[in-house]
Amino acid sequence: MASSLQLPISISSASTSSFRPRNARKFTAFCSVNAKATAKIPIPPINPKDPFLSRLAAVASKSPETLLNRPPQNSDSLPYLDVFDEPILMATPAQVERSVSYNEHRPRKPPPDLPSLLLHGRIVYIGMPLVPAVTELIVAELMYLQWMDPKQPIYIYINSTGTTRDDGETVGMESEGFAIYDAMMQLKNEIHTVAVGAAIGQACLLLSAGTEGKRFMMPHAKAMIQQPRVPSSGLMPASDVLIRAKEVITNRDILVKLLAKHTGNSEEAVAKVMRRPFYMDSTTAKQFGVIDKILWRGQEKIMADVASPEEWDKTAGVKVVDELGGL
Repeated sequence: MASSLQLPISISSASTSSFRPRNARKFTAFCSVNAKATAKIPIPPINPKDPFLSRLAAVASKSPETLLNRPPQNSDSLPYLDVFDEPILMATPAQVERSVSYNEHRPRKPPPDLPSLLLHGRIVYIGMPLVPAVTELIVAELMYLQWMDPKQPIYIYINSTGTTRDDGETVGMESEGFAIYDAMMQLKNEIHTVAVGAAIGQACLLLSAGTEGKRFMMPHAKAMIQQPRVPSSGLMPASDVLIRAKEVITNRDILVKLLAKHTGNSEEAVAKVMRRPFYMDSTTAKQFGVIDKILWRGQEKIMADVASPEEWDKTAGVKVVDELGGL
């Protein structure tokens, strides 16, 4: 740039004798403009691995008209940025399905709720007191599973306080439990019942109503049977309270008959223990006939390895004497 600026000065000083001052000034300006136009601006080195240039060269080789027939661009934005694709946002965790491979994911709808996932495994979970909304859901699930496959078993997991809360206050009518019971009796499927936590009142009836031999209980679960309770009477007249009391007695008699039927006990024995709340652990529930087996991992193998009393006596050399006194 310094040589280009000095060029007009050197020419004008060499030719001051042959030109007039006005012409000399014009010639000096003309040479200065030409020197600026012909001067070479230094260009930085081109990086062949530049992604922008690589993308631009790929577009030019594939479709040159994309770059030649371009509409006028806004001077505020950088040129040729529109040849790049817009970035695609990653899917949210709810839209990604877990797959076998770590990097294999495909978008999907949000996952279903937990009861739907259990229903897919033919599992019905009763984890709340038996109120109308719960009864409606349980009966609908049972009907749906029978419609899907009337031969496959249905698994009912029970952790419910029945038609009362844990403090004994009534939250539902006894008909809620009877509705689920009737639906279970109408099914063609084999029903496996499992008590987890607690099965109280009507929930204990549902536990005992499973297919015989398929009624289970967790080792530390509790079962309890009790008389139905009178709902809150509020400001009802005495005649209405009496009507409700008679209905509660009727429900009690029905509950006694059904429990006697499924536990193998007499109605008198069931009614006697139901006078007060009768709590049962897993062992007592098995002895009373509410369940058939206690679920304990490895328990079946341990009990199978235990020798019978006769084998213990034979190994110990004990001679058994019968009731008549003979050997």
